[in-house]
Amino acid sequence: MNLRNILVPLGMIVLVIAAHRSAGWPGVAAVVGGIIMWVLLHFTRLMSVMRKASSRPIGYVGSAVMLNAKLKPKVPLVHVVAMTRSLGQRLSEEGQDPEIYRWTDGTDSHVTCEFVKGRLMKWTLKRPDAAGSSTTPEPETTAAPSSTTAP
Repeated sequence: MNLRNILVPLGMIVLVIAAHRSAGWPGVAAVVGGIIMWVLLHFTRLMSVMRKASSRPIGYVGSAVMLNAKLKPKVPLVHVVAMTRSLGQRLSEEGQDPEIYRWTDGTDSHVTCEFVKGRLMKWTLKRPDAAGSSTTPEPETTAAPSSTTAP
């Protein structure tokens, strides 16, 4: 289970209790109003992303090479959908973790992304060869970088 699923509601409860102790019921009303605004902000963003994605074909992206350059590890699936403005073509079984999606552009280049618990862990760019008949893997395979420190 994700720790965020426990800490966010617990933090909200602590904020409401702290607001009640410091300012009484007007403080509770202010904090609850802020929480409602936060929830509505995220809901509006999600609906905006889904509305834009619904107007494009599933699994299509303008440029797979540009998408490959913009991707970063541990980005949520919603952010990748917002970048591509398209839902990815599902390659994995529904409900299976990791989830694998593919976005293809007009030149048959495609980016295959692997999401673990809704977060991007690794992705692969494949571009067609010179003949255009089949795809060959490029050295542009990327995964989450290991933690290294600079001196």
